Amino acid sequence: SLAKMNRRLPQNSEGGGLETASLLSDRPPFVSFSDSISVPMIPLGLKETKELDLAGPLREMIRDHYGEDGALYEAEIKEFMELRQAMRTPSRNEAGLELLREYYSQLYFLDNRFFPPNKNLGVFFHWYDSLTGVPSHQRALAFEKGSVLFNIGALHTQIGARQDRTTLQGVDCAIDAFQKAAGAFNYLKENFSNAPSLDMSAASLNMLVRLMIAQVQECVFEKALLLRTQSDFLTCLQLAQEAARVDEVYSLVYQTMTQPHVKDYVPFSWTTMVHVKAEHFKALSHYYAAIALCDCPPASDADLPDHEKAFLQFHVSVPEGPAPCQLLRDPEERRKLGKAHLKKAIMRHEEAMRLHSLCKILRKMDILQEVLCFAHKCSLSKYAEIDHEEDFFETVDAPDIHPKTHQRPEIKSPNFSKVKVTDIFHRLGPLSVFSAKNKWHPPRTVRLVRGENGFGFTLRGDSPVLIAGVVAGSCAAEAGLKEGDYIVSVGGKDCRWARHAEVVQLLKVIGEEGVDVTVITLQPPDGQSTADKKSSAMSSSTGSPPKGNKENRRKSLLPGKGASTLLAWGRRSKRSTFGRPFAAVGDNEQAR
Repeated sequence: SLAKMNRRLPQNSEGGGLETASLLSDRPPFVSFSDSISVPMIPLGLKETKELDLAGPLREMIRDHYGEDGALYEAEIKEFMELRQAMRTPSRNEAGLELLREYYSQLYFLDNRFFPPNKNLGVFFHWYDSLTGVPSHQRALAFEKGSVLFNIGALHTQIGARQDRTTLQGVDCAIDAFQKAAGAFNYLKENFSNAPSLDMSAASLNMLVRLMIAQVQECVFEKALLLRTQSDFLTCLQLAQEAARVDEVYSLVYQTMTQPHVKDYVPFSWTTMVHVKAEHFKALSHYYAAIALCDCPPASDADLPDHEKAFLQFHVSVPEGPAPCQLLRDPEERRKLGKAHLKKAIMRHEEAMRLHSLCKILRKMDILQEVLCFAHKCSLSKYAEIDHEEDFFETVDAPDIHPKTHQRPEIKSPNFSKVKVTDIFHRLGPLSVFSAKNKWHPPRTVRLVRGENGFGFTLRGDSPVLIAGVVAGSCAAEAGLKEGDYIVSVGGKDCRWARHAEVVQLLKVIGEEGVDVTVITLQPPDGQSTADKKSSAMSSSTGSPPKGNKENRRKSLLPGKGASTLLAWGRRSKRSTFGRPFAAVGDNEQAR
């Protein structure tokens, strides 16, 4: 039986530290020595984090900022803390991804609810480097967001590496997983700066994106092998060019891994594996070129134009010898060039095996050694088959194959708008008003009595409903209601999440004795004049909530034309629509 491939690096010395990145997946890759040969992939270990107690800081923020008793929100605080605890050890499957995405989405709400601009909760978020186990900590929630996003990408790599790539379904799943991993790392690179740990630095993330793209390209080559129905000339040329493309992208990854800021950080086993793969697939490109020339019969007159056109675009430089049209018609010339390609393939196979032997971790990987040796034997066998004793000519130097692929990898950025979550602390009120960035005067309760001409004010919007206008000398004005006030309760009934029609109905049934109405008034942002207070209150927003969370959308708070009095119950404004829910850590948000 094949040896178990998972060789984990030593755990971080700090107890609960880190599941460091293993070179291989949790189970051996699948290998078929007929056509499809699955070389092991490189997955990432997840970053680990320490336990964190946010209960105290959240209670204080609820008391000091929202003016409520934090003890009334014990259920919400417990739910959030349990979610974070579960997020620390996600299962290595789609359910684990959903858990990470859910927690990441909740961080959007937590950020807007409890993190005022230029202020933090005074707690440190501790995370360990994915590769080295070195601990880092920051007070900025951006570090928590970025680390969770990193783990989403890392978990995609583990799912991709575990696929059975000898089946089309398995290859397609692996392609999808590695493309999503590339998207997560690329999104993190573009939206997170000043990272405290090396695995989240721009240089490391750039390397990881390129590594994922290379692994996608490798899967594309394997898919081409699986889809091959016959070994005709054009199909073999395509396989050779696909293999050359895999060599090209792995060579780029190797260059990236050997750059100064990355070389001393990336595990030697990773760098060696990538270098081995580059040589391995370069060898395969020459092998399939030889198969096309030596095993496929000369083209018929009808097929010759297509063969000649493909062959003219096949090499990076023109091969020595006769013109392509003559070469393709001459079996002996095809054999000579095929022999040159096999000679180059054997050299590259031997270089791959030499590099493999230099790394202790790779030497323990029985299956990788079998793959390399088998490919080498295939080229040697084919060379012996076409070699003639009477060959006294000097073998020409075969040009390299022009890289070409029929399926370019796609970087699939995470789409959190599809994550259906409910703000755990939604009882605090709509984020459009009740957020950490807004401040409001203490709630005030007025006794509102209906006059002969109604109440004398107009309402706009939903959740919460805004007093858009107050008629001078009216009952509402005498009670103390002001334009720009938000209604938070009517007759003791909480109206922060109430829709326009619901508040209207509560006011309609008021008897002669009147009713207590509690309102709040937003304070103008620092540095804003009192004259701007109205527009500030009526356009307040904390950013774009997730599209899927209807209860966090809000009505436009701007008054429309022709606003009527309460007697006519003016028209409701249209519901606002929002774009992308998260800029994971902001647009180049500085982690502090």
